[in-house]
Amino acid sequence: MAMNTTKQDEQVREVKKSKTLMRLFRYLLGYRMKIVAVFLIMGVTTGIAIVNPLLIEYIINKEIADGNVKGVIIFCILGVLMNIVMVLLIKLRMYIMALVSNDVLVKIRQELYEHIQTLGFNFFDSRPTGKILSRIMGDVNSLKDVLMNSVTTLIPDAVTLIAVVVIMLVKNPRLGAASLWSLPIMIVGIMVTERKAHKCWQTFRKKNSNLNAFIHEDVAGIRVIQSFNAEKETEETFDELVDEHRTSFNKAVFFSDLFWPIADSSWTAGLIAMYFVGVMVVGAGDAPVGTLIAFGSYIGMFWQPVMNLSNYFNQMITNVAGAERIFEILDTKPEISDRDDAIVPEDIKGEVTFEDVSFDYDEKLPVASNIEEDPDEGDDIGWSALRDQGKHSSQKSSEKQEKTTEETTGTIITGNGIQMCKVLNNVSFKVKAGETIALVGPTGAGKSTIVNLIARFYDVCSGRILIDGNDVRDISSEFLRSRLGVMTQDNFLFTGTVRENIRYGRLDATDEEIEAAAKAVNAHEFIMKMEKGYDTELKERGAGLSAGQRQLLAFARTFVSNPSILILDEATSSIDTHTEQLVQQGIETLLKGRTSFVIAHRLSTVRNADRIFVVDKGGIVESGTPKELMALKGEYYALQKAQMAV
Repeated sequence: MAMNTTKQDEQVREVKKSKTLMRLFRYLLGYRMKIVAVFLIMGVTTGIAIVNPLLIEYIINKEIADGNVKGVIIFCILGVLMNIVMVLLIKLRMYIMALVSNDVLVKIRQELYEHIQTLGFNFFDSRPTGKILSRIMGDVNSLKDVLMNSVTTLIPDAVTLIAVVVIMLVKNPRLGAASLWSLPIMIVGIMVTERKAHKCWQTFRKKNSNLNAFIHEDVAGIRVIQSFNAEKETEETFDELVDEHRTSFNKAVFFSDLFWPIADSSWTAGLIAMYFVGVMVVGAGDAPVGTLIAFGSYIGMFWQPVMNLSNYFNQMITNVAGAERIFEILDTKPEISDRDDAIVPEDIKGEVTFEDVSFDYDEKLPVASNIEEDPDEGDDIGWSALRDQGKHSSQKSSEKQEKTTEETTGTIITGNGIQMCKVLNNVSFKVKAGETIALVGPTGAGKSTIVNLIARFYDVCSGRILIDGNDVRDISSEFLRSRLGVMTQDNFLFTGTVRENIRYGRLDATDEEIEAAAKAVNAHEFIMKMEKGYDTELKERGAGLSAGQRQLLAFARTFVSNPSILILDEATSSIDTHTEQLVQQGIETLLKGRTSFVIAHRLSTVRNADRIFVVDKGGIVESGTPKELMALKGEYYALQKAQMAV
């Protein structure tokens, strides 16, 4: 799994810009009637714009030359009315396209958000959250001008250009050719500039993503930063990222701004050439004043769309990099997806079987490093130290135990001295429906991985996991997770009321069921002491609550889901001993009749488990009841003695 950090540029696959733009424009097909209406409006406004110079030419060469004041007044009034209509229609066109482009942005953002929620944990594990947010917000917003101007600029200005060229060449080929001679030079200049500008804007998007990711991470970890007086270090990193952001932006803007002098110079050169040819070559007889003025207007009408198209082209180059980043995520296939014939059982009884299951996170670490499975998984007392202390106190060393450990280890040393992080290696066990299984062992041993595989947050590398005899890959993921109750040590609470946070466990839960769940885990009492009880608004991530209170609310949320299989990953790690005793009765009520997997470092919390699995070095090195494991005097015995001695 390729990792990405806040300081590391994201790798975006190269895609032809034309393919990206065509995919983007397909979103406009859902608004055909509005687009047709815009086309009709543009037809009228473009026609009026093209007629304007002809009307001026006619008034000067005919009505003014003949001294027909009445005719001049009539045609001037006609011209004013036509242009008022044109202005009103242009405003209407802009309003319609603003609605369409905003709707398309909402649709793209919704599609992107929904797709991201289908992606597996590996996607989120491999990049900072801020970089994902950057694509959902910043990259999507960058597409607005491209979408809007694709209809209001690209098509009408292209039509105007063609019409003006035809009129100029028909009326006077030599004046027309003189007016357009600098166009090829402009096209070549813009094409050369475009290539460099596009690469620079791609770099800017990456630097912008890095900066957003760092700011998000910095704000989320502000308590840690202030606790360790690390403000100066983070400021230095921030300054470094801002400098990269500014440098990349200035470089991209520099090349984008070259579009304007290239277009302006070409416009001026064409205008000079037209007047020179008209006065010095064609002569006043063949090019009367009205015609020269009309041609001057047509040159303006020709180069103004050229400038508009250059501006649109500039916008496209600037923002197509955002579209590339959006479509890259939309094209990312979910690692966990249901098969076409996925089954939905009537219910789940809870029998769980592992058959030769192996799994790794595709991480390569130096041989001397420890394999870290979960950075959040706590080791409150320190498994390794306690285990060694327990072994010394018991004076017991089991050769059989060491052999078992060697056979089940997930460590693989390659020829170049690289250690592959294989968390589980050929793990097999069977759990009967209704059993409570405790998983104990050192940090990184694979305890959380086992329960994550049961919930199918990841798929196994080899082997099978069966629930009630069905491979989890054959069961609908939505149904499977609806029958699982998962409570981790990361007690994430959302912004909202206490009631809403508990109801998150089951969205159709009644108020009575929510309160019953809170009472079962002894959360009701402290909830009622809050300002508005269950309707109290919680701050982000439950700020203002103690760690124990947050954990009790998370436990109530799991309780209300009424799962068939319950997973408690260090579920009482943040609860003090007194509170733990109060909630233990609720835990036992919840465990009753359900298959349960309980991960714990404090062995006092798993004494009532039906069986205990000691997980270490990629496998289950011991299993049995607490009494059986104590009699074995192995790993579990050593840890128990060590914890009692603390």
